Amino acid sequence: MTPPVLSVVIPMYNEQEVLPLLIARLRPLLDGAGLDYEVVAVDDGSSDATAPMLLLACREWAELRVVRLRRNSGHQAALTAGLHRARGEYVASIDADLQDPPEKILDMLALARAESLDIVYGVRDDRTTDTAFKRHTAQVYYLLMRRLVGKKVPADAGDFRLLSRAAVEALRAMPERQPVYRLLVPWLGFPSGEVTYRREARAAGSTKYPLSKMIKLAVDSVTNFSAAPLRLATWSGLLSFFACFVLGCYSVVRFAMGETVSGWTSLFTAILFLGGVQLLCLGLLGEYMGRLYTEIKGRPTYIVGYDSAEAGQVVAR
Repeated sequence: MTPPVLSVVIPMYNEQEVLPLLIARLRPLLDGAGLDYEVVAVDDGSSDATAPMLLLACREWAELRVVRLRRNSGHQAALTAGLHRARGEYVASIDADLQDPPEKILDMLALARAESLDIVYGVRDDRTTDTAFKRHTAQVYYLLMRRLVGKKVPADAGDFRLLSRAAVEALRAMPERQPVYRLLVPWLGFPSGEVTYRREARAAGSTKYPLSKMIKLAVDSVTNFSAAPLRLATWSGLLSFFACFVLGCYSVVRFAMGETVSGWTSLFTAILFLGGVQLLCLGLLGEYMGRLYTEIKGRPTYIVGYDSAEAGQVVAR
């Protein structure tokens, strides 16, 4: 079977409200593009009517391919499942909430073909529809990532991007168990470009990316791509040692001068300080050890229960 020119990967979790709007906007766009395409909708173990609605739409839309995961595995795992199963010469990824305009996919494809690019990022140049908290936390996140990983990480670029087949195969070859594609894709260093757009408000439904998941993404980003937290633990240990050395010298001098040292406040403060530093260091070491443990076990990050293109084979990755 000849692979399509374009694959559009869409991770979904409980998106029954926005799904009809997504299909109504995406299908005419791709049908009118004059190219062979497929849409890989990855249902990440939804508990609402997302899966039945996708299967129903699949009957009327031949280019729609439905991949259902056995359980909720997380956004990045669902995205991985879609990327690994997409067959197109170019693979675009986009969320289902329509905050990223599907129309920009064709602009990305045109730019990639015109300039022989392997990666085209969708960059948000207008985020006024986001809350002030979301904008500021995103700014801090990208600033931190650029300091840790390098300036090759584009600011305000999420998981809305276009990849060539070469870039997809390079990602598939990586043994990442907990990939963070916002950092992994720039790390490839392939020729890249950008398409800017205005980020819209969610078309329907509620966000599936609350603060807890944002924090987890930040932790995964830092620990997957940098040993800086471990160095932070080292510097904290050196700082605490220096502080204790100074306090020790001070105590010896006061003792030699025959002065009584009250001791309780300073001792209590020192114990709290050292205890906090030790717990911080143990926590950081535990985070990295836990990731090593996960990698060694080699458990699949997702299990495909159904693929409309493969007669429902169960596959673990």
